[in-house]
Amino acid sequence: MIKVGITGGIGSGKSTISKYLIKEGYRIIDADIISREVLIKYPEILNNIRTTFGEEYFCGNSLNRAKLGEVVFKDQEKKQLLEDIIIPYIIKEIDGKFEKYQKHGLKIVFLDAPTLIENNLHKTMDKNILVWVDRETQENRVATRDKLSLDQVNDRIDAQLPLDEKKKYVDYIIDNTGSVEETYQQIDKLLKVLKGEK
Repeated sequence: MIKVGITGGIGSGKSTISKYLIKEGYRIIDADIISREVLIKYPEILNNIRTTFGEEYFCGNSLNRAKLGEVVFKDQEKKQLLEDIIIPYIIKEIDGKFEKYQKHGLKIVFLDAPTLIENNLHKTMDKNILVWVDRETQENRVATRDKLSLDQVNDRIDAQLPLDEKKKYVDYIIDNTGSVEETYQQIDKLLKVLKGEK
């Protein structure tokens, strides 16, 4: 089984690529979904977050993700603290899903992970794909989608490794600044390469 990592930055369009791959019949392991699921599956995560960051980020037993996000996107040290708490559980779940798909005999499985490179997950993949857009496109997409100010958008973009820096760590780049059709054409070509077709 070939394990393929898909990464990018906020607003680069990873979800567009993932939805297309699902439509084409491929399995996607979504790290963002897993990051929410582990909070339910492993109650000790919320306990650790409460101890580390304080009660003000909770409403009853529920974590206020937006409020905590505002803090960690501005402070690299606090972002690292949060990741140290949650990332080991996310990786455990990702590994479990890959094992399950391998037992089912799947040939190619994709991992959609925004911080694939930052958390060294790219090293455990057979191939890695970067979904790339220019900074202006990224800013506009995030501002429109999430109804955020430019300062808030830049905090979120700057909290991740720059897209141009990520190019060094991947095998393939999908340029997602053009039309959706152009992006789909790039994915189709890439799928042929991954399957060993010409």
